[in-house]
Amino acid sequence: MNKLFLSLIIFTFFSQLGFSQLKVSHNITDDSSEIETAVIDINVEGGAAPYKYYWSEKNIDTSTKTVKNAKEGKEYSVRVEDAAGLTGELAFEVPAESIPEKMSAAFAPIVGFMDEYFFFDPFYSLGLYDNQVKDANGDIVLNPNGTVKTIKLPFMVIWLILGAVFFTIRFGFINIRGIKHSLRLVRGKYDEADAKGEVTHFQALATAVSGTVGLGNIAGVAVAISTGGPGATFWIILAGLLGMSSKFIECTLGVKYRTVAEDGSISGGPMEYLKKGFAEKGLGGLGKGLSVLYALIIMLAAFAAGSMFQANQATAQLASVTGLEGNAKTYIGIGIAVLVGIVIVGGLKGIAKVTDKVVPSMAGLYILMCLIVVIANIANIGDAFSQIIGGAFEADAMYGGFLGVLVLGFQRAAFSNEAGLGSASIAHSAAKTKHPVAEGFVALLEPFIDTVVVCTLTALVLIFTGTGITDGATETGSALTAVAFSKVIPYADVLLTIAIFLFAFSTILTWSYYGTKAAQSLFGQKKIVEAVFKVVFLLTVILGASIGLGAVIDFADMMFLTLAIPNLIGLYMMSGGVAKDLKTYFAKVKSGEIPQTK
Repeated sequence: MNKLFLSLIIFTFFSQLGFSQLKVSHNITDDSSEIETAVIDINVEGGAAPYKYYWSEKNIDTSTKTVKNAKEGKEYSVRVEDAAGLTGELAFEVPAESIPEKMSAAFAPIVGFMDEYFFFDPFYSLGLYDNQVKDANGDIVLNPNGTVKTIKLPFMVIWLILGAVFFTIRFGFINIRGIKHSLRLVRGKYDEADAKGEVTHFQALATAVSGTVGLGNIAGVAVAISTGGPGATFWIILAGLLGMSSKFIECTLGVKYRTVAEDGSISGGPMEYLKKGFAEKGLGGLGKGLSVLYALIIMLAAFAAGSMFQANQATAQLASVTGLEGNAKTYIGIGIAVLVGIVIVGGLKGIAKVTDKVVPSMAGLYILMCLIVVIANIANIGDAFSQIIGGAFEADAMYGGFLGVLVLGFQRAAFSNEAGLGSASIAHSAAKTKHPVAEGFVALLEPFIDTVVVCTLTALVLIFTGTGITDGATETGSALTAVAFSKVIPYADVLLTIAIFLFAFSTILTWSYYGTKAAQSLFGQKKIVEAVFKVVFLLTVILGASIGLGAVIDFADMMFLTLAIPNLIGLYMMSGGVAKDLKTYFAKVKSGEIPQTK
């Protein structure tokens, strides 16, 4: 009897042990060579429905059994729980087989490394705040996968914000009091016919603006609004206003420390002012090191962000409107590369001749489209700005609260106007002027045009139409903006495609020049260096148009913002000299020593 009872206990124990865990398996299908096209299907044996699926990816909700658009080369894990609380776990990697998939997968660990060490949250690391997102009742907010929702204040964003605030105060709010003089300079009121340089103030401005006014204003703002709500717009505008001061100092230094070759060509920007400015302070070794670091980063950024990403997005938009498939993207990429090649053969002068015509045209077309939507909804303008201001300080927990929206706004503004990154100073250093401060004044208009005007108009279009906010639209980036315009303007997708193509084309032109100057800074002022760089650059245009990029885009974004590390170190160190130059310049303008020529 005792033996029978013991046997029943043992049988019951092992029966429960056998059924205490669910048997979980998976099936992966991927019929395309494009990236992020894999489908993961989870199979569960045992237990009782309904099942919950707790994925490693925070944006996959707990009811999702089948994951579409999974990333190749990425590790996923899922814990399945049934109605009775029984669980089963599974971890696996989605295989990367095609060239685009393998390339994206190769960049993923690099992106992870940079995110951990360059985009860490110093305030949270020091225990200065609780990064958990809570609702109005103080309850913790969860991600779709059931994990706690957190916010992050990346070091790079803080670094840029602090720099912009510091320079705004250091130069006595030059971003406000300098606008009137800036406009006079751009209109040619102080042009110097005998000054050294390759391009006029306006051409330098147009070239630099062509490198900033682009997909960041269309796709970037759409991302900010759809993920951060209308309140993100307020912080984008504020970042643009503060960024004007950062742009002022870096472009002043670009002219101050530029090198003029015997043939009249100019080399300037952070590669020059970091090296020469630090040498003046007896820190030549540090300056050379920062100069080399900057040149290396911006050259890689030119390939990834300035070429591949721009060609990829322009081609994708064109293909979506025309319905082109197959090898069509490659042919489009070849076409873009040919057009770019024809222009960049002429150097900066050739680029400037194109950008000073293309930039006003493309900006005019885009602004006109925005104004049509704004005028059609002018009765709601008060409500729109109420959402912007209210959402900035009383952001819903679903957007990450106040800090989440602030970070998102500043981050998108940095991608949009490049203030503090130093890139624009490369173009401005070639302006015809004897006065470095004058070009600083011209340059501070860029963030105003790019961010305060264009980004704000894009935001108003999205807010007025409710696209990505209240209408449940699933599109992202520029496609979301296209949906917004299409609600008001017939054939808006075609017009927007034209604008995006022109934006991308002009950005590629400008970044080819930035990359060329970086390559020459690293490998010498030789024609062969310029030729090799341009050939490789054009090949990356074709590559970017032909394949999906995935983690390559994330890498490009991070490389882009990383430019701020060496650049801002230099700006802080040399801000005192620029403050003195500014005071002297104003005195000369007031006394008539720097006269108006028109």
